[in-house]
Amino acid sequence: MAHKKAGGSTRNGRDSNPKYLGVKIYGGQAIEAGNIIVRQRGTQFHPGTGVGLGRDHTLFALVDGKVEFKVSGAKNRRFVSVVQA
Repeated sequence: MAHKKAGGSTRNGRDSNPKYLGVKIYGGQAIEAGNIIVRQRGTQFHPGTGVGLGRDHTLFALVDGKVEFKVSGAKNRRFVSVVQA
């Protein structure tokens, strides 16, 4: 015979895996072509010169150089550029 009474079920106990989003290389840091600068959902940061946009909105360097963040445009958009050293 069981020594414990049957426990009730729970509707909790699930969680999604972490997605590791955010800025990976900050302004002024050196970067090589192909390296990821920002992983994001949607375009919180927009690609500037020397930066490509992946299909999941990941920003990556197209050239070697230094990362530069700036705010510009009528909508105060944040742009990420890579300036060749």
